[in-house]
Amino acid sequence: MPVTAPPGVGHLRGAEPFPAAARQALADPQLRRNLGHATATIRAKSGAVIAEMPDWEQLRAAGSAIKADVLARLPELLEQVESRVTAAGGVVHWAADATEANRIVTELVAATGSDRVIKVKSMVTQEIGLNEALESAGITPVETDLAELIVQLGEDRPSHILVPAIHRNRAEVREIFLRAMPGVDPALTDEPAVLAAAARRYLRQTFLTTPVAVSGANFAVAETGTLAVVESEGNGRMCLTLPQTLITVMGVEKVVPTWRDLEVFLQLLPRASTGERMNPYTSMWTGVTPGDGPQAFHLVLLDNGRSAVLADEVGRQALHCIRCSACLNVCPVYERTGGHAYGSVYPGPIGAVLSPQLTGIADNASLPYASSLCGACYDACPVKINIPELLVHLRDQTPHPRAEAAAMAAAAYTMDHPALYATAQRAARSSRLLGRRGRGLPPPLSGWTASRDLPEPPAETFREWWSKR
Repeated sequence: MPVTAPPGVGHLRGAEPFPAAARQALADPQLRRNLGHATATIRAKSGAVIAEMPDWEQLRAAGSAIKADVLARLPELLEQVESRVTAAGGVVHWAADATEANRIVTELVAATGSDRVIKVKSMVTQEIGLNEALESAGITPVETDLAELIVQLGEDRPSHILVPAIHRNRAEVREIFLRAMPGVDPALTDEPAVLAAAARRYLRQTFLTTPVAVSGANFAVAETGTLAVVESEGNGRMCLTLPQTLITVMGVEKVVPTWRDLEVFLQLLPRASTGERMNPYTSMWTGVTPGDGPQAFHLVLLDNGRSAVLADEVGRQALHCIRCSACLNVCPVYERTGGHAYGSVYPGPIGAVLSPQLTGIADNASLPYASSLCGACYDACPVKINIPELLVHLRDQTPHPRAEAAAMAAAAYTMDHPALYATAQRAARSSRLLGRRGRGLPPPLSGWTASRDLPEPPAETFREWWSKR
């Protein structure tokens, strides 16, 4: 089994490092306005409904404990899922990586004779690049989630886990619909209700005439083999009930042991993600039911680097993620750069720790530095992933320039020798002569102060103050 996700397949690696991509995003004032407005709105809604829960911290602790338990016995739970799904009439496929998952799904669709599939919003199918694989096989994927549809019609990329088109305002959406949506009314306005109605008309016939659907899964209950998808628009319910064949691609970490455990996450997820007390649509299915819903069900269990993450005792907590996007909505870095700068389908703080582990740190070496380490993401995470700890952990693993390694070694040697350290402290006072806030430091030290204030050294050190007294 591959240790990490294979290169050249899917959307886990960017074309350029984060600093370069972020510079372009920061130069787009409209993007920053769109992101600022959207994230502030979601934060306010989420904060209000979380404040209603007197046991929110206990729920967070429970969610974290359940996820830790799942990862501790993941093979056992996955075998239980396979057994229960098979007993209920489904077929389980194991995919080591994105390449294998794409092949399995493409072959399953081709076997039905259909040249089109309808899709429920799914991060994992974005991760593996399933749409591109289907298109290369002559199969048309149709995104049915409104935001995903906007991204697809605009030939764009998602920039948010929950709201993929968060970087677009309604005027931009109107232009995309007029340009790319078949049969749209030329008099279309940018009113949200009008735009939603246009998408509904476009998708309705597709729902009724497409025999194959592809979904992801938010959760899988091991004790019964039940899959769950939560969403807000009802498009998922249409995809999960109308087609004859349903293919679900699920990351192996999405399993929960029992229905009692699922109860915890169905309270955490809507409040942390959309600021709702419960999901408008929670769809669950167990295998195949004769005469009701899809009559063929396939579950693809995907690794794609997750075993590599699981092997890291510190890094594995990134697999606790329930894809709520709460960390994105509070992150000052994400709010200013948007999701595209991260280069991965998983943006924001969770993407900065998950993507490098899935691909191998060398392929995403800049992402662990895409953070101020302010800790807002840790406070917001409904399953208590310590993202700042993970960022520091991964920074230690990234390749470091020789000059930096030499500088750190010199600093360590200096701090290990008291007399030398005291001399260095006295010498540091000379930085007062190098300009305000250290702006006069020579290269390469000027790289540090280009975006940071150099602390003003004190008039005397603690040791000097102490010796006088």
